[in-house]
Amino acid sequence: VEISPLTKIHRSNRDLVERFEPFAAGMEIGNAFSELNDPEEQRKRLKEQEAHRVVNDEAHPMDEDFLHAIETGMPPTGGVGLGI
Repeated sequence: VEISPLTKIHRSNRDLVERFEPFAAGMEIGNAFSELNDPEEQRKRLKEQEAHRVVNDEAHPMDEDFLHAIETGMPPTGGVGLGI
């Protein structure tokens, strides 16, 4: 959760999140995850990330537009990014 604040908690193991990174020839070529769509949990995580931005410029900033989308009924989503 600490490094994947936008990701859902794993369905059967609460210590993990639903995320994977495909590798080829020992090199990461992508990043994929199930998007968290619980507005209360997402707000909590973004507040924690915002507090860390003082010492970690890679921490996620607060995103009120994204939270509004979740609160008004954003459907379950996922994401995949591939690098070549």
